[in-house]
Amino acid sequence: MLPELSDKNTDIARLAERACSDSSLLSEIVGGLRLKVNTKSPEETVRYNCFKVLMHITRTRGELLYPHWDNLAGLLSSDNSYHKMAAVQLIAGLVKADVQNRFESIFDQYFDLLDDRSMIVAIYVATNAGKIVAAKPGLEPRVTTRLLEIEATHHLPGRKALVSAGAIETFDEYMAQALDRERVLEFVDRQQQSDSPKTKKLARQFLKKWGNS
Repeated sequence: MLPELSDKNTDIARLAERACSDSSLLSEIVGGLRLKVNTKSPEETVRYNCFKVLMHITRTRGELLYPHWDNLAGLLSSDNSYHKMAAVQLIAGLVKADVQNRFESIFDQYFDLLDDRSMIVAIYVATNAGKIVAAKPGLEPRVTTRLLEIEATHHLPGRKALVSAGAIETFDEYMAQALDRERVLEFVDRQQQSDSPKTKKLARQFLKKWGNS
């Protein structure tokens, strides 16, 4: 691994630029996502920097990362929550470069993580779903259906409320094009009874914006 990847203050944009012009380096950085996580270990700095470099690439040159799709998708089934969180965000950012429609084949696996044992993983799925709808508008009804099923997940009520907050934020991103607006509004209306102040606030703001539109 490059020494720069061990530096918490490294220049992520510069590393991303280098990786975009060096396929071997890009492959090495993709491999760095699989480093074992220990927040007190130097390896965690390397893993996290690899993630940040790849996120930068999804925003700037996603087509260069697209050949590594299978490696990223493989992390969705990892036993490590950090690996899954990275995969969820990277795949959402890469969907706009998905010219072979690979996301469709992992759609259920991706959204099944709304019921992952880790609430944080579920939140990342909920908050990144809008990127998928933006890149693939035809998937909006399926994405909406999965987000509306958050209430049926195993999470405890307080944690479920936080995942629902992520869904409300995502619905706000694409409500103008949502086909089943009534069910979305009903879902958000129920969140006004949430124990989470954040979720209740988001629900009220959402309904004020979209309730009469």
